[in-house]
Amino acid sequence: MRHRKDTFKIGRTSSHREAMVSNMLKSLIEYERIETTLRKAKELKRYIDKVITLVIKGDLASIRSLKSLLRIKFNPKKENLDSKVFKKLNILKERFEKREKKCGYSRIIKKGFRKGDSALTCFIELVE
Repeated sequence: MRHRKDTFKIGRTSSHREAMVSNMLKSLIEYERIETTLRKAKELKRYIDKVITLVIKGDLASIRSLKSLLRIKFNPKKENLDSKVFKKLNILKERFEKREKKCGYSRIIKKGFRKGDSALTCFIELVE
């Protein structure tokens, strides 16, 4: 029985899945649209909505939770991918904090089947 189990396993160990989700979150924040399989996109959609909600909230506890979720090591003296993601999050905050509806920040668009293994692929993107 799957009572009270709210995550998709995606055929990976928990540590691999957490690392994959945080890397995909960083890519989605940076590019605002990525192509992936449908199952990964559904799992990612849950997390990106939480991330944007935490960014809009903006208090210290939210920022610490956000750094933990994204595995960001932020150093203002160094210019790296993590600092770019953090700057992009501030841009997304300005875009989404004016929204009346406080959820549904991303959408999934189905693309078709992948040629090699016939996995259903899709785009996941942030809404305007």
